[in-house]
Amino acid sequence: MPEGHTIHRIAKDHSPILTGGPVRVSSPQGRFESDAALVDGVVLDRIEAYGKHLFYWWANGLVGHVHLGLFGKYRVSAGVQVPDVQGQVRMRMSTDRGTIDLAGPTDCSIGSADDRDAIIARLGPDPLKRYAKPDVFVTRIQKSAQPLGALLLDQTVLAGVGNVYRAEALFVSGIHPSRPGRSCSPEELRALWLTISGMLKQGVKDNRIITIDRHEFPAAKGRSRCGANTYVYHRDICLRCGTAVQIVTLGGRACYFCPTCQPR
Repeated sequence: MPEGHTIHRIAKDHSPILTGGPVRVSSPQGRFESDAALVDGVVLDRIEAYGKHLFYWWANGLVGHVHLGLFGKYRVSAGVQVPDVQGQVRMRMSTDRGTIDLAGPTDCSIGSADDRDAIIARLGPDPLKRYAKPDVFVTRIQKSAQPLGALLLDQTVLAGVGNVYRAEALFVSGIHPSRPGRSCSPEELRALWLTISGMLKQGVKDNRIITIDRHEFPAAKGRSRCGANTYVYHRDICLRCGTAVQIVTLGGRACYFCPTCQPR
């Protein structure tokens, strides 16, 4: 499942292709056909990213919602020529600047601004939003006895963080992933928020995940193997100290950590 930086990057990259004019919207697969008809030919005002959710604000007042989930993917084709459909395309959006196909999302629907607000209300703050409130994150963590490594994957606590950023932010902060949330001080949690926010912002800029400090270690260029640009995630040994990396299952996912750099 894409982490939050990917969703924000999608909104940024797709906006010049789709916004500011009428969009031809269809559903080659057929499952989105009735919703597509509601916005076909309507001007798309903007694309909003929040956590792992995308919202499409249409000029007729409707708001589209996409959650990619585990299998959702976009395919972008630049230019006026509309490409042939490949695979099971749930939603196709076309303008004179390009065509964007969506396949395999967990959710793809058209609703109202109230529907959008209801989704946001269920989520924690998104560190990539300018108006995000870290104190909400701090309060929710401190009220819970659950392990911090599980809480960071809970989208009602923090929106947009996935398995990679969870492990790497805890490593940089020197916090063991099994530590109970309520045992963390507000100062520790605000520092963790800043670490997560910085990593996500860098991910949007790079359009990939690089969590290592590039003044400390050189980042691998181009497409690289998993773990090449991380301290502990998908690594056998800690990049910083050489200790064997350990794994604990939290929030239903394997969380990588260094027992030396992240003592209990």
